[in-house]
Parts: sequence; structure tokens; C-alpha cells
Amino acid sequence: MKTRITESFGIKYPILLSGMSWISVPKMVAAVSNAGGLGILATGPLNAEQTRQAVREIKKLTDKPFGANASLLFPGAAESAKVLLDEQVPVINFALGKGDWIVKRAHEYGGKVIATVVNLRHAKRAQDYGADGVIATGYEAAAHGEAISSTILVPHLAENLEIPVIAAGGFGDGRGLAAALALGADAIAMGTRFMTTKESPLHPTFKKLSIEKDVYDTLFSNRFDGLYCRVLKTEAAEKAIKKGLNMPAAFFNSQAIAKQMGLPYIKLFIGVLLSGWSTAKQLAYLANAFKAIRVATEEGDNKTGVLPVGQVTGLIHDEPTVAELIERIVAEAKQVREKLSHQID
Repeated sequence: MKTRITESFGIKYPILLSGMSWISVPKMVAAVSNAGGLGILATGPLNAEQTRQAVREIKKLTDKPFGANASLLFPGAAESAKVLLDEQVPVINFALGKGDWIVKRAHEYGGKVIATVVNLRHAKRAQDYGADGVIATGYEAAAHGEAISSTILVPHLAENLEIPVIAAGGFGDGRGLAAALALGADAIAMGTRFMTTKESPLHPTFKKLSIEKDVYDTLFSNRFDGLYCRVLKTEAAEKAIKKGLNMPAAFFNSQAIAKQMGLPYIKLFIGVLLSGWSTAKQLAYLANAFKAIRVATEEGDNKTGVLPVGQVTGLIHDEPTVAELIERIVAEAKQVREKLSHQID
């Protein structure tokens, strides 16, 4: 199976692991890369030194290409991105910020850079930066998609860009892979489907819920983390969205984030205040969301924990190994191709 992405990244299959905080850890990244896809490390919860350690751990677990992400809006993300560049990570995925400097430095050592986007404006900007591809995040996706569905966003970007498009949002099986390729994508990125695999560190409570829930069992709102975000429909998620921004909680949760990132809290606090009310409000939302996602993922707390998942959760019925899942998806995609070739003929 060859596409511009497999050829450019040196991978066997056009399947990427989305960089999910507390889930896309070194073991998970290596499992996807070793199975022929491209694992992407999530650096959101990591400080610079933890990022360096995680990258080096991945290098011990696989000799295959892998990636890492940097959500540039998050505190400490720029420092982690610099570590990724210093460590010469083969593929860097940036989002929520201006990544031209990442592209420039990565290309100096032969690295590739992909930008996560939700619209054509952002995609064209990434192309102008010299990015090697974009991840198109549709409405169906976990976390931060926007109003356009993948079936519209992917061909819209594909016909307006020269660089490859990676489809994200609603993809979890061979039918989805075949559909994405037909729409003009060169690969798919999966988060929700990879969450419920043997190697995934997601807590068993939420793996079980991911299998039990239907395609209708997600919530989409900008009142959870300040951006439009899709999460699993639970009582805790409904309460969080109904309450919206809890400023007192954000004050304490931001202290925990500063400690995790190794940043002096007063420096972080002043920096947030100087960023303006809009950015400060957004970071306060993210501080609360970080805690809710962490306790769901790591502790299985379904009383206060909230888990980002895509609508594709309703198509998940089992918990295979990563390798079993990828081989199944590729086999299904080939079956779909054969079926369609007969139908079209």
C-alpha cells in the first residue's frame, strides 16, 4: 500500500496514531510504528526533560520512523518542540500555533513536519511554511474538530493543496481507510480506535465504555476546554459542559500544571495575565480540562473524569492488539477496493 505519506515517511501503511495526552506514550507509539504505521508521541503533559526521555525510550523500542506532537498553545510546548528538534525526531506534528520555525529546523536534518488543521486557511498557511502535509480534523473527531465533516473537509483540502492530506475524524476500520483514500487523503490518523487496544494505557473502565457506547454517545461543545471539543457522553461530561469555566478550580489546577512543567508558578501566572483576557480564559479552561482528562485516562474516574473520543467509538466492538488492528484495517480496505471495482465495472 503506497501513498505520498508512506513514501515520504518511510512507513508500510498509511495509518497514523494521533498524539493523545496520557495515551500516546512511548510503548504505544512504538507499537504502532513496529506494526507498519506511524506512532506519534503526545508531549502535552510532558516538560522538556520528560519529552527528551520519552523520545529516547521510543528509540530503544523501535527502529522504525515515529513522530511527536507539540500543541503550541500549551505552556511549555515550545520548549518541548525544541527538544524534538534537538533529538531529530523523524516527524513532528504541530497544532494551535505558528510552526514555521519548526519546519525550518526539522528540514535542516531531513525531518518531516505535519500541521493539524480544521480549515483551508490554516492548511494553506502550513503549506506556505513548507509543511510536508496536514492532518485534516473533521467534525466527527475526538477533541478539536470544527463544523465541517471529514467527508467534506478532506476533498476540500485535497483539491486546494499540493501537499498530502491525512484524514482524521471518523476513521477506525478498513472501510474508513478506503473512503479516506477515495476522498483524496494519503493516510488516516486514528485516536479513538487506537485507545481501545491491548497496548493502550487507557484505563479499563473507559475501554469498556468505549466499546459499550454508540455513535450517538458523544458531546460536542466549547464549554469543556474552551475550544470546540468532542468527548464521551457521561454524567461527568454533561456536568462539566453545563458548568463551563470554573475559575477557582483553574487557579489550583494551573499550579499543578506549572509543577508538572517545572515552571515557577508566579512566572506562569504573570505570563498568562500579560497574554490578554482571551488567552488567559482559554488557558484556564485547559487547566481544568487537563485534570479531567488525566483522571479519566489514568485512574478511570468516571465521576469527575472526562475523555475525548470521536463518534467512531460506536464502531468499536473489541480490544485487539495494535498489530492485529492495523493488519485487519489494511485487509478490510483491500476487500472494499475489490468490492468497489466489481460494482463500478
